Amino acid sequence: MDYIAKIRKMNYKELSKFAREIREYIIDIISKNGGHLASNFGTVELTLALYRVFDPFEDYIIWDTGHQTYTHKLLTGRWDLFPTIRKYNGISGYTNIFESQADRFGAGHVGTSIAAALGIEQGLKSQGKKANVVVVIGDGALTSGEALEALNQIKTLDSKIKIIINNNSMSISKNVGALSHFFDRLRTSKIYLEMKNVMKKTVKGGFEEELRRLKEALKVSITGDDFFEALSIKHLGPVNGHDLREMEEVFKRIKDYDYPVAITVNTIKGKGFHSSEGNPEDYHSAGKFDTVSGTFLKTPGFISFSETFGKTLSKIAEKDEKIVAITAAMAKGTGLSEFAKKFPDRFFDLGITEQACVTFAGGLARVGLKPVFAVYSTFLQRGFDQIIHDIALQNIPVVFAIDRAGLVGEDGPTHHGVFDISYLRMVPNMKIYAPMSVQDLANTLFTIFSFPLEGPVSIRYPRESEFGNFEEIYDKIKMVNLSRWEILNEGNNIAIISTGTITKNALNVAKKNNWTLVFARNIKPIDFETLNWVIKNHEYVFTVEEGSIAGGFGESINIYGNIANIGIPDRFITHGSRKELLKLVGLDENGIERQIFEKIERRSRYENTN
Repeated sequence: MDYIAKIRKMNYKELSKFAREIREYIIDIISKNGGHLASNFGTVELTLALYRVFDPFEDYIIWDTGHQTYTHKLLTGRWDLFPTIRKYNGISGYTNIFESQADRFGAGHVGTSIAAALGIEQGLKSQGKKANVVVVIGDGALTSGEALEALNQIKTLDSKIKIIINNNSMSISKNVGALSHFFDRLRTSKIYLEMKNVMKKTVKGGFEEELRRLKEALKVSITGDDFFEALSIKHLGPVNGHDLREMEEVFKRIKDYDYPVAITVNTIKGKGFHSSEGNPEDYHSAGKFDTVSGTFLKTPGFISFSETFGKTLSKIAEKDEKIVAITAAMAKGTGLSEFAKKFPDRFFDLGITEQACVTFAGGLARVGLKPVFAVYSTFLQRGFDQIIHDIALQNIPVVFAIDRAGLVGEDGPTHHGVFDISYLRMVPNMKIYAPMSVQDLANTLFTIFSFPLEGPVSIRYPRESEFGNFEEIYDKIKMVNLSRWEILNEGNNIAIISTGTITKNALNVAKKNNWTLVFARNIKPIDFETLNWVIKNHEYVFTVEEGSIAGGFGESINIYGNIANIGIPDRFITHGSRKELLKLVGLDENGIERQIFEKIERRSRYENTN
């Protein structure tokens, strides 16, 4: 069905009913699949109004981050496919250029939309093609450095792009910083309401008094216009982001503008579902939940690596007042909520600014504090230059707590944390640790802070949970040797050196076949003493890691012996459950065992023919 044509024939009453149907459909599917609920519920009416005016197949609509595009997907040919969203072989939870022509630019990271839109616009112009280029970006995304850099180029490029600011005072967590206060003022400004009141009044009815009130409203909101006007961008709004008629009127008005314009559209994150509207942070990226009560369906008795990290850090920080924590708008996701409540003066949320967070941490460390930057692996990639130039080059002691390392599952290739070993391993002065379990994570963190910090330290752990509770974990906490590998199983002439939580799979394979299994908690520096013992006493040596095989842990020790590597292939991995993806890349138990036998057979054939 052509839903774009369908919504253009609807009256506003029918559109409101259709918006409710869309929300009900999204709730039904996401309650089973998990996904981004609150952000999508805030953009239902916005998308409907936008596509009544602009054509996503003729114009270029660029959605920032892509996590707010479920309505966009439903309207652009994926209604029947929507039950497969985030499932293996199903549609993506983000915009994806390989999925639909209407997905003009793929994105799972924030702040890329304006730069991409400018490139598209200039490319179309150079080819003599005409089309509207429209960006939909959240106010939280505008704190991103890339977004601000792109805004700064609009005048220079003589751009005509249209920027719709989805203003809900939220990114993932509550927005922070001066720009968030600016957008809050735009949300609360009554200027449009005041103007409407003036239009309705006659001179006899008190026009002078209304004009005075209008001038006062202008004083409150003039800074908003000045911000965009200083960048040579006309500013309109705020517009009610759930009023279809009002948005459609504004979108029609700007469609033929021959200059750039920004429209502030006020929305409510989570709009239309009692649980997500009241708790948008928890429902930003929701797991499976009950559609009536809104209760998340979690298996009791399990604790995540994120929670273990946050609680352990909070416990250690009780005895060490120099420990401070930093997040890039991900306090809850990284497990830092408890730390933030316990130590508000030692907790820093800098918004979606990973580059700034890295350097900020360096500044804290330079005056004697012990900063911990908790960040998802995929997002730390954005601070790569700062890791090298601002931290490692000066050997500044910053702890990088790298969450979501490895395959994260349903969020797919934009969120898989498979490159951190490769890009951190090459950095001088960097230490990299990969614990095997939640207990090992707590032990490793405890050990790191039991000694003076010397230079940058990274500790990586996956999006996973294990059976247990924190009280038991902390009761068992102990020091571990961060410079030595551990021999967990000693067997015949075949050895596996494994790192991180995938070691549990490798250990089962080793025990089954009577092979040696060495756990390499410390990826860098390498434990050469144990490595030499392994090479000397085993005919075949294999490495196993839940990271990219290109430039990964295995590659770091290949030069020291005849060693074969098993890891994530040198390609981008699709979305699906973590279990499905580990099987796909051969990191489940059967896959590890199969690859070892295949590599042994291949080597034997090679040796026999030479």
